[in-house]
Amino acid sequence: MSYPKLFEKGRIGRLELKNRIVMPAMGTGFASSTGEASDEIIRYYADRARGGAGLIITEITRIDEETGIGTSNQLCATDSKHIPRLVRLAEAVHAYDSKIFVQLHHPGNETPGRLLKGKQIVSASEVVCATIGEKPRALTTEEVGAMAQKFVKGAYIAMAAGIDGVEIHAAHGYLVNQFLSPHTNKRTDKYGGDFFNRMRFITEIIKGIQFTCGPGFPISVRMDGNEYIPDGLTEEECIHIARYLESLGITCLNISCGTYESGATIIEPACYAEGWKKHLAKNIKANVKIPVIAVNTVKHPAFAESLLEEGVSDFVGIGRGFLADPEWGKKAKEGKDDSIRKCIGCMECFRIANMGRPIECTVNPILGRELHFGDGQLKKNGAGRAVAIAGGGPAGMQAAAVLAKRGFKPVLFEKSGVLGGSLNLADKPPHKELITELIKAQEEELKELGVEIRLNTEATVEACREIGAAGVFIAVGGTPIVPPLPGIEKAVKAEDVLSGKVSLSGKKAAVIGGGVTGLETAEFLSGDNEVTVVEMLNAVGTTLYPSVSKLMLKRIADNGGKILTGHALKAIGDGEIELSVSATAFDTSMKADAVVLALGVRPNRALAAEFEKEFEHVLLVGDASAGGTIREAMHAAYDKAFVFLD
Repeated sequence: MSYPKLFEKGRIGRLELKNRIVMPAMGTGFASSTGEASDEIIRYYADRARGGAGLIITEITRIDEETGIGTSNQLCATDSKHIPRLVRLAEAVHAYDSKIFVQLHHPGNETPGRLLKGKQIVSASEVVCATIGEKPRALTTEEVGAMAQKFVKGAYIAMAAGIDGVEIHAAHGYLVNQFLSPHTNKRTDKYGGDFFNRMRFITEIIKGIQFTCGPGFPISVRMDGNEYIPDGLTEEECIHIARYLESLGITCLNISCGTYESGATIIEPACYAEGWKKHLAKNIKANVKIPVIAVNTVKHPAFAESLLEEGVSDFVGIGRGFLADPEWGKKAKEGKDDSIRKCIGCMECFRIANMGRPIECTVNPILGRELHFGDGQLKKNGAGRAVAIAGGGPAGMQAAAVLAKRGFKPVLFEKSGVLGGSLNLADKPPHKELITELIKAQEEELKELGVEIRLNTEATVEACREIGAAGVFIAVGGTPIVPPLPGIEKAVKAEDVLSGKVSLSGKKAAVIGGGVTGLETAEFLSGDNEVTVVEMLNAVGTTLYPSVSKLMLKRIADNGGKILTGHALKAIGDGEIELSVSATAFDTSMKADAVVLALGVRPNRALAAEFEKEFEHVLLVGDASAGGTIREAMHAAYDKAFVFLD
């Protein structure tokens, strides 16, 4: 496949970009503790430049050390001390003929006070962000003017470091957006009230940057096309803002949508289709003449091409796509679409970031670790030695790929006729179709690496001995947990339901277990059955990102499904189940003519014990080692293969 529009050169002001692919700002936690561009973050961005991003926009970059702390280990442009490392960052990106902007950011009321070391958070007005739940202090008139100058200073620092341009973050409910939006701007001074007063803060920032950095210095504004909150900015008002910003002489617009309070519209999980919000950017583009960048939950190069063909935007934002695969652009240019590890929309990156940790990615084990664990750091000491991989699930395939890159000769044994393991069940619930593409991408990688794959072949000690295996990776998955309860033989396993081995229709189905698998199975069944999820804890979906669980629970409820927490299965009878109430000593019962067990899996270590008698080096990965998520399985497999016989 070829994508002529996607790989056509483009212009943003005085800059010529090598293609139409933009990597937008995403917080990482990879900077140093004092805000410098660390070696880790430099390598992270350099890899994306090498991987095909024509323009990279850095993560939210702090411009105010007092009240502007958005995250820990956040990139900063508050002091001249930040210039030398920003120089290194610019040089690293420029080495691959890519351009780089620094995104200037202040969170306003969308940051917790604990990050400000006891200081009260600030905003345009004393309006509480429901997601944060803390009352902000309204900046004084004098403070607003001084804050604008901090943005200007940040831009000057970026320019002095050789950064190609800056982006003002005026979207997602952050401070600049809080002045633009009537939802948060209740001021009565010159920075509030009518449209032009609400525009005054960003106007001062833009005019200040133009005066300080020169009229040709590129300025992008990231703005919402719709806030999707009550009393927030509508599509029509956002078009008005876009026209006004263009009149100020900015270089381009970067269109997104939503705020912390709008829920999933700001950062979409897998249930949102590619391009669901493309009308926002298209309508703005139709009303301005400057270039428009837009993010549209793009997963596939073909869809990115279609956005350009349709005139939705001039440049396509690929955000989480570059987290999942740093070579997204390079592979698209080479026509290797199937080999792209696409973002699966699981939201693990943001769930982990919200815990105050550097981001991670389910499908990319080396995200943020490129400097020490990337391909360039692999010890190529395999010397053609054979290694057996028992199991062709995500962990087994990941281990095989790393071992092949190290020069080993992995032989992957899979007892079924297809690769994918448990992923072949994980893709069955609604909105999990991208899991299938992960399997395909892993298969393509193994094919390119020349890994020998033996389908319909079980790994045995004899088979591994025949290939002269220097070691064995056990990745055969786990065993579903089946508690020893009266009547348990009447229950079916979630995996059998999802695989189609067991078909349920018109049943009063009790799904036992409110974890990820339980909720996905409940949603899978809820269209044709009366479903109740039974969970012994007081909450369900606790390991999911909040917007993911919230939307899933809504879909289950919309199909008539129910959630019963604080109850544990005690026995299965004829047409009903007996439950113990966790908070009391009492038992209760409920009607159920189908019981589905979704209680997780136990590690399957029996095979390992057999191999350990014959081989010195036996490693367990995935559910065979410890039941967990796809992310945990793939990351552990990568790490163990990285250090195997090093």
